Amino acid sequence: MTETAPQTPSSPKPPHPLRFRDFQLYIAARICTILGQYAMIIVIGWQTYNTARLTMSTQASAAQLGLIGLVQFIPVFLLSPISGWIADHFDRRRTIIIAVAIQLLSAVILGYATWNGRVELPLLFMSAALLGTARSIGAPSFGSMVPRLIPRESMPRAVAFSSLMWQTSIVTGPALGGYIYSVLPWGTYLFASIGFSITIAAISMIKSLPPSVTGMPKKPLRQIVDGLIYVRGNRLVLGTITLDLMAVLLAGSTALLPIYARDIFEVGPQGLGQLAAAPGIGAGLTALIFGFRPPEHNVGNKMLLSVAIFGGATILFGLTALMPKNVGMMVALFALFICGVSDMFSVFVRQTLIQVYTPDEMRGRVSSFSMVSISASNELGEAESGFLAALVGPVTAVVAGGIGAIATVLLWSRIFPEIGLARRFDAAENQDEDSVQEKRA
Repeated sequence: MTETAPQTPSSPKPPHPLRFRDFQLYIAARICTILGQYAMIIVIGWQTYNTARLTMSTQASAAQLGLIGLVQFIPVFLLSPISGWIADHFDRRRTIIIAVAIQLLSAVILGYATWNGRVELPLLFMSAALLGTARSIGAPSFGSMVPRLIPRESMPRAVAFSSLMWQTSIVTGPALGGYIYSVLPWGTYLFASIGFSITIAAISMIKSLPPSVTGMPKKPLRQIVDGLIYVRGNRLVLGTITLDLMAVLLAGSTALLPIYARDIFEVGPQGLGQLAAAPGIGAGLTALIFGFRPPEHNVGNKMLLSVAIFGGATILFGLTALMPKNVGMMVALFALFICGVSDMFSVFVRQTLIQVYTPDEMRGRVSSFSMVSISASNELGEAESGFLAALVGPVTAVVAGGIGAIATVLLWSRIFPEIGLARRFDAAENQDEDSVQEKRA
């Protein structure tokens, strides 16, 4: 009797990453950390400006906001290359726990000082520096942990879900921070402390993650230099990274939100939370749409256009100071929403192009350099906005930053024509199109 060959079953659908206990703990830790960080950052900015305004002019107080951004950038600049190497050579759980413990200490100190009514500028600067240090130490370990927690086939859904939770937390954190502070000033730091404590507990429950690099490691400095050399030689990668760096550096207006909330719109910390949440809402909705229907054609030129729109929306936000307060507040929320949409569009295209055009053996170092440039543009952008506002006023500073972003797009489109020639998220297809164009020419 002949046996019938068994039918080959169809490939099973990859399990959802939330089915895995360690990934559940990771997501809980990630959400609690980001909520605590962004709730603290918005309140530290408010307290810095509010405290400075008791004894200083508007211009001098704006300069203090610039210094807050600067003290957060310095640890990022100094520690990010080292912390990326640490993430590959030490248990990532322990690195994260140390980083979050530093943030917990900062939250407890500021919470106690706020409760006692003893918040002073030196304490705020010290806390901002601690936050910058902790984020620099923990970010690479947090970002590289997911592949160790779930099967490879579940990775795409894990990345999409993790990104959505990250963006949601960025939206919610500043709003919660502002609302809680308006009701109970020290409550924001209590909220952050609880979140950091949950993070430490959740990370401690994840299985041990031994170093991914074994044996005698190569010299970390040489590895960093190799990554920088590659970025410098790949003009598309260099152009996309530096475009975002310059645009956000010039048009980073978030540091000036306390000035608009306190002195221009007079909406207090609750309104500050709304202003801070608006860009995150725009970015989150854009990320959600791209999860179902990402852009496919002429992506390079669309990225350039999105950065130009970011600059235009920044100009609109700056000009709201000249409008009636109620109208200006509504227009400001809309302008900041557009800033978030356009920024997420450019970030999505840039990150995808970098992944496509970078060989696998270089992706880690190139991604690390991209992360450093993004962090640098954010913190340095805040510092630049604060210092410029001290010199020429907040309205002129914001408008000039938006004009600078548009000028950057025009300049970069000429210096790096490779950006506009990136038609699709497929290196081979783009090369084929370029070859056809060369033959026609």
